[in-house]
Amino acid sequence: MNNRSQSFTTRTGVHQHHGFQSGGAILRSLPGELVVSKQKLRRAEAIACVRLKRQEANQNLGFASRPFVLCGLPIKKPAHGELLHERRNGQFSLQVTGHPSYGLPWGQDRLIPIFLATLAIRQQSQTIQFRSAAEMLESFGMQQGGTQYRRLVAAFQRIFGATIFFGTDMQRDRAAVVHRARFNFMSEARIWYSRDADQATLPGGFQNEIILSHEFFNEIMSHPIPTDMEAAKVLSCSPAALDLFMWLSYRCFVAKGRERVPLFGDFGLVNQLGSSDYARPRKFRERLEGWLDLVRSMWPECPAAMDTTGTGLWVDRAAAVLPAGGK
Repeated sequence: MNNRSQSFTTRTGVHQHHGFQSGGAILRSLPGELVVSKQKLRRAEAIACVRLKRQEANQNLGFASRPFVLCGLPIKKPAHGELLHERRNGQFSLQVTGHPSYGLPWGQDRLIPIFLATLAIRQQSQTIQFRSAAEMLESFGMQQGGTQYRRLVAAFQRIFGATIFFGTDMQRDRAAVVHRARFNFMSEARIWYSRDADQATLPGGFQNEIILSHEFFNEIMSHPIPTDMEAAKVLSCSPAALDLFMWLSYRCFVAKGRERVPLFGDFGLVNQLGSSDYARPRKFRERLEGWLDLVRSMWPECPAAMDTTGTGLWVDRAAAVLPAGGK
C-alpha cells in the first residue's frame, strides 16, 4: 500500500482509509445495515473513478461548444407546440428554434453536441465519423436497449432540425458591437443505428457520417471548451447538474479571482442554465445546492459556494480538467 493510502480506526470502530477506494468499499465500510441499489452502487463506483483519474491527471478529455456551456438547452420536455427557447449570459444570448415535426432539443439531447464537438476536435474535421449508435451510448454510460436507441434517434432528429441563434453584444467606445450567428448543428447526416459496438461498418464500408454546419464547426474550433468525459458520463442522467458542471468548469477557468455571480435578475444564473422552470428563488436555491453537491462529489476542490444572502454564487479561479501529467 502506498503512502497515500494509510488505514486507521475511528472512535466508532469503523475501519477507514485515507486515499481513494472503490465506491462499493466506501459503502460497505459504513456502520449498520445499508441496502444500496445496483444503480447507486454503479454511480458510486463511477464517481470514485472520476476522482481517481482526476488525482492522477489522467482524465478522459472531451469538448463542449461555447453556446451550450454559457446558455443551457431546456432541462425538461417543452410543452406541446413550444418551439422557442431563449437563454442569456451577460453579453451572450442563445435562441433555439425547434423543428415543427420534432420539437426542441431537451434533457439528454444536450449530450449530442458534446459528442459531436469532441469528435470534431479529435478528428480535426468538419466531417466526423463514428462506428455505431452503441459507441455514443457507451461514451455516456447509457444502457444499450431498444428504448435508449429510440430515444437516440429522436434526439438526433431534434438536434438536426433545430436552428440556433447565438449572439454577442459588446460596448466599445460608445458604439455597440454586435456579432450574431444563426446556424444548424449539422448540414448533412448519414446515420445507422446498429446496436453492435464491434461492427465497425456495414457492407460497402458505410459508417455513420455527419457533416457539421460551417458555423457550428467554426465555433467549436475557435472556442473549444475542455471537459471531463467521465464526469459527463456520471451526470448524463441529471441534465441540470451536467449544465452546472460544464458552466463551472468554464467559469472557474476564466475567473481572474474570487467573483460573485448573481442567481436572479436579467443577468442571473437562473437565466443562463436551462432551468427556467424554477421561478421561485427558494426552489431554485434548493435545486442549486443539490446540483452543487453532485459537482463536488467529482470535483471536491470546486471553489463554488452560495453567498450568505442566498442571492449569489461565489466562484474562484480553478481547473476542473487538469493538464496531463500534472496537477
